[in-house]
Amino acid sequence: MAQENTLSPEFQKVMGLLNACKEEVSKRVVGQGDVVEGILVSLLVGGHVLLEGVPGLAKTLLVKTISDISGLSFKRIQFTPDLLPADVTGTLVYQQGTGSFSVRKGPVFANLVLADEINRAPAKVQSALLEAMAEGQVTIGEETYKLPAPFFVLATQNPIEQEGTYNLPEAELDRFLMKLLVSYPSVQEEVRIIQGGGKQVNTPVSELLTAERLTYCRQLLEQVACDEKIVEYIVSIVAATRPAGTHAGNLAGSATGAVSGKSGVGRAGARGGKEEALHRYISFGASPRAGIALFHCAKAQALLSGRDFVLPEDVKAMAIPVLRHRLVLSYEAAAEGVTTDDLIARILSLLPLP
Repeated sequence: MAQENTLSPEFQKVMGLLNACKEEVSKRVVGQGDVVEGILVSLLVGGHVLLEGVPGLAKTLLVKTISDISGLSFKRIQFTPDLLPADVTGTLVYQQGTGSFSVRKGPVFANLVLADEINRAPAKVQSALLEAMAEGQVTIGEETYKLPAPFFVLATQNPIEQEGTYNLPEAELDRFLMKLLVSYPSVQEEVRIIQGGGKQVNTPVSELLTAERLTYCRQLLEQVACDEKIVEYIVSIVAATRPAGTHAGNLAGSATGAVSGKSGVGRAGARGGKEEALHRYISFGASPRAGIALFHCAKAQALLSGRDFVLPEDVKAMAIPVLRHRLVLSYEAAAEGVTTDDLIARILSLLPLP
């Protein structure tokens, strides 16, 4: 509490705003506190989010609620196998009266876009969305059009169905700032949901996080201090995910060496107990873009925690959601039931804190 009292009035104002946003979301969505915080972090940083969870966990309701409390323009795109790129970005329409073409902009022209079941769209549609996510623009015909600012994509996908789905390419996955897993509610939370009879969906919420306030929060985020030792810690985490022998992996120095002890990951560590490197489970590690994302997310997490400086705990809290979708695992990892979350957690446990 003493640290909160040292915050400047500007930081205290932003803290109050973010806490009020979480309270407004809780009027409709029961639980999912970590997911809500992750989305707020992404809004502060200005990145896109991939939400993964089975049907019925209020993923769509959560995104719609975020839109309602932000006052940002909102569009929902239901991805299906027969969707075309023009259905997302827009197309040229021939005007018979004038003999010319006019531009009809697609639903991607909004501040907040819900890409529902994004993995049901074929590669051409995903490529069209990739330009929007990466560059903040789309190309229709021979012209390029800027998307409204701020621009966020909150995408959902169902992890249990494989038929009729298309795996997202690594280039598109890397454009998501975070991948958040929406889990089942606890028993107490589910009792509240059922007692509410689904009426929480229609609960009115206040418009708090406007575009102007979001811009102000981002400017204040620049003032959150991050020591050089914390930056080196971030680099060591990212470099430790890369296979040994790569140039970037060697730069990690002691970090790479630290993760080459007993893996203790998943069933492999329990069965074998051998001196094995974690890198046998990783085909490709995280890129420098992951380090930049982790740096900014750690600053936003510090702000949400009531501090104007970053601690190693902020980095550790953001490491798994930032990195889990950026690692390409080997066949050996799939065969032995090792997940990216297992590997990242093991790396965090082995690397020394700054």
